[in-house]
Amino acid sequence: MGAYESKAWLQYYADWTPHTLEYDDTTLIDSYRENLEAHGTWPATWFFGRTQTYAELDAQVRAAAAGLKALGIRKGDRVAIALPNCPQHIAAFYAILKLGAVVVEHNPLYTARELEELFIDHGARVVIAWDNRSEAFEELRETTPLETIVSVNMTDAMPRMKALLLRIPLPPIAEKRAQLTSPAPNTVPWSTLASPAMGGDGHAFIDAEDVSKDDPAIILYTSGTTGKPKGAILTHGNIVANTKMGVAWVPGLGENRERMLAALPMFHAYGMTLIAALGVAIGGELVLTPAPKMDLIMDIMKKHTPTWIPGVPTLYSKIIATAHEKNISIHGVRNALSGAAALPTETVKEWEELTGGLLVEGYGLSETSPVIVGNPMNSNRRPGYIGLPFPDTEIRIGNPDNLDETQPDGTPGEVLVRGPQVFTGYLNKPEATAESFHGDWFRTGDMGIMEEDGFIRLVSRIKEIIITGGFNVYPAEVEETMLAHPDVTDVAVVGRPRDDGSEDVVACVILRDGAALDPEGMKEFARTRLTRYKVPRTFYHFEELAKDQLGKIRRREVQADLLKLLEKNEK
Repeated sequence: MGAYESKAWLQYYADWTPHTLEYDDTTLIDSYRENLEAHGTWPATWFFGRTQTYAELDAQVRAAAAGLKALGIRKGDRVAIALPNCPQHIAAFYAILKLGAVVVEHNPLYTARELEELFIDHGARVVIAWDNRSEAFEELRETTPLETIVSVNMTDAMPRMKALLLRIPLPPIAEKRAQLTSPAPNTVPWSTLASPAMGGDGHAFIDAEDVSKDDPAIILYTSGTTGKPKGAILTHGNIVANTKMGVAWVPGLGENRERMLAALPMFHAYGMTLIAALGVAIGGELVLTPAPKMDLIMDIMKKHTPTWIPGVPTLYSKIIATAHEKNISIHGVRNALSGAAALPTETVKEWEELTGGLLVEGYGLSETSPVIVGNPMNSNRRPGYIGLPFPDTEIRIGNPDNLDETQPDGTPGEVLVRGPQVFTGYLNKPEATAESFHGDWFRTGDMGIMEEDGFIRLVSRIKEIIITGGFNVYPAEVEETMLAHPDVTDVAVVGRPRDDGSEDVVACVILRDGAALDPEGMKEFARTRLTRYKVPRTFYHFEELAKDQLGKIRRREVQADLLKLLEKNEK
């Protein structure tokens, strides 16, 4: 009997993590209300030093919900949010949900061209947007159903003295202010939306009735490694299930007050669930930063050290480097969960030495709310592996040639998953939804291996497998090897097309400061660690590699950049 059939991973669960959980009919609004009743006086947000309690946050949520209702928003309507991390983002998120409406998250830095197709797809009539980007949404009024732009000035949520200082008419200060806010004519200011003039003060606001766990709560656009963006519909039940799994996974989470660093963007599933949903569900203090800039984060580390940091490998490595460079203590971060990319073992070691806490790797996708796998937060964790299936989450490794078959333990195949956090489908795209499932198993598009004890590691995206000389090469395996080279700080392994239709394995590397590219030395390094057909034929020096908003390398974009470079050099 294989690991999947025997659920071998359960033996490695921490003592505090049950094998199965109770989910009932809880919605995100139920979780929000329960926390408000229990922790109304607890701090809810911290933004540049200004705090507000959950009761104060709720007053803003209710007022904004009343304002949206005055704009005609009702149950089932879609309302777009395009904001950096800020207190107004949290308030807007729950104001929309209180109406029984659906939150549609967008990257606030997207251009009108990037947003146009998405707004036509979801049809939101109202967007709550950063005032710095209001011009992009003005353009959308001409070509999409968008009617009303609610503009948010983030400086309104800052400490009063800091906000006043930003108004001093000196060039350096004016430049800093322009990075945070700008005039937004032809919009409804957030302060107006949440004012008595719009919908009343919200005191008498009553939540929408008949909202169930099966109702859509969030739409997140994702494109995987290629193709046009698709709107993944996540229900209240999907997200609540994932938050309950998270609470069960992390020791003591929610038993005491937590400070949760919100450096991950909330327009991404990872930030949305671990901050906006889980953070609020446990009464955590959300330490918000509008961008993951090191000066902002290190200021937080000095003044208001978080206890919990969800992040990505690049975030942790930058914090470590800056802490060393500026001699700043980051001790006191108890737990950290890394996702979106492979987590180097050395990063784990350094992080835990500096913080005194744990850093473990997990894995998920937008379509799965997002986390489906995590390393246990105890001595059973295993570097180099994404971990074990979460409670009530079934994962098996399917035979790519026949997904009905489960691969033998230790054999690569497609990672398939089913569980209460898995989405219901893509908005307006029934064919894409059908293609993403095999029966009731969601196809992740990732190639992975399940060991005989149930631990899982990833080897590649299916469409990123390199076929060379009849052999399959998984980029992640080669990248992990090359990251151990002392001169390499980052790497993307891609295929370079050959005339015969196959590909050469090549590596695009970023070197440490002062290092020179030594292809033969790197080949020799790889040969001692990899089978010969996996060793990169050529190494290319890049100053930067294409990445998504979370710092995850986009191999197909790196490959495209490489081919352009090679074509240019041939001319």
